[in-house]
Amino acid sequence: MTDSRSSYRQILKSTSIFGGVQLFNILISILKSKILALLVGPTGIGIISLFTSTTGFVGGLTNFGLGISGVKDISIANEQGDISKISKVITVLGRWALITGLLGTVIVMALSGWLSRVTFENNQYTLGFILVSATLLFTQLNVSQLAVLQGMRKLQWLAKANIIGSLLGLVVSVPLYYLYGKDAIVPVIVLSAFISLLLSWFFTKKIKVHKLPVSRQETWSIGKGMLLMGFLMSLSNLMVLGASYITRLFIQNEGGLVEVGLYSAGFMIITTYTGLIFNAMSADYFPRLSSVANSNEESKKAINQQAEVATLVLAPILLFFLIFVELVILLLYSNQFMAIREMMHWMVIGIFFKAASWAVSLILVAKGASRHFFWSELIANIYMLALNLAGFKLWGLTGLGVSFMAGYIIYLVQVYSIVKSKYAFRFDTEFYKIFGLNLALILTGFALVKVLPPVYAYGIGFILICLSIWYSFIQLDKRMGIMAMIRKK
Repeated sequence: MTDSRSSYRQILKSTSIFGGVQLFNILISILKSKILALLVGPTGIGIISLFTSTTGFVGGLTNFGLGISGVKDISIANEQGDISKISKVITVLGRWALITGLLGTVIVMALSGWLSRVTFENNQYTLGFILVSATLLFTQLNVSQLAVLQGMRKLQWLAKANIIGSLLGLVVSVPLYYLYGKDAIVPVIVLSAFISLLLSWFFTKKIKVHKLPVSRQETWSIGKGMLLMGFLMSLSNLMVLGASYITRLFIQNEGGLVEVGLYSAGFMIITTYTGLIFNAMSADYFPRLSSVANSNEESKKAINQQAEVATLVLAPILLFFLIFVELVILLLYSNQFMAIREMMHWMVIGIFFKAASWAVSLILVAKGASRHFFWSELIANIYMLALNLAGFKLWGLTGLGVSFMAGYIIYLVQVYSIVKSKYAFRFDTEFYKIFGLNLALILTGFALVKVLPPVYAYGIGFILICLSIWYSFIQLDKRMGIMAMIRKK
């Protein structure tokens, strides 16, 4: 019981550290989103979305998933306490990050005219793509340095890099958007990536490792496993980016840039802001899961613990988004974006199912089963893309919300079946109780906003949120002894 409480408390500690970071990031994102909505409008947000999704697609093809495979290799070496191995892995990771980052930059520069025509149907943004190409190098180097911090479990430094980066990004972007409007989009994208790189470099230099010589042969021999796993991971990420890219192009062709901007705004609210919670938890979860991946029993324990905490933490947040979605849209954007309300209602349910599937699917990566992960993601992206295109064709923006929910319900069944068959994994009975009760609360909230006038939905919905918070606290206290820790303090 003591070991179990210690594990839950470690999850809570790391989540609270990065939860605070992500809360700060949310506040910064709220300010930034509001500024974007007022200064560049839906069209400007659509342009930003197309720039970032296009370069992100190329980056996904050329980054070889080094961020994930690097964390895995460094965390294993760190768990073994092998300083020499840690030093060599860090050196090799940095070299391959430089090579792959330059590869992505060169490809975007060479294809800048073609990318402009395909993405925007004209050559107006060719120079923009040439300038933005530098972000692929900056981002790849930044990702490799963040992988070092995460793999070495330097979570406080990782948190500081995130906080300062968000603040500086806001400070730089606001004056530029105010002075130049849409013309500031490209400079802001480039400067934000460069600032993030400088900060991660600053904190990574604090880690004391031996400066050991690493030959070209060692760079290849150590890096080939990292590259092989990372390559399949990058293909998986590429499929996600590709599906997102095709979806946005389809929306633009069927609707227009305004619809792209609306979809991007809604997607950002429900996935980026809840995604910050996933990021907060994964900062500790993935290295911890990697360190016990050789044991199916320990892996099962870690997955169930993380799935329980993820469900308990997310449920009240999702209920809040569901009940007060109109106020959230007005706070983050403006009345121009109210068309995404129905889409977000359905996406909330999808995110709830994503929480469970996220905790399960990472075991394939932690165990190095990259081929199984790749085929699983390929199948998932095919049906999710098909659902997105059909959903938008049939019901517009609302259809995209329905397809998002349906996709993650299917995905949970899929990854659970794979991990159950391959590693004898089972969800504990306690998880089913937690998941079922919170799902009932979310579906009740969904029914409220669909049936009742807003004033009644807000009142009853607020009670549901309080019930969800109360239930989550009781369950977390039962696992971690929160009240006992408070009394002890």
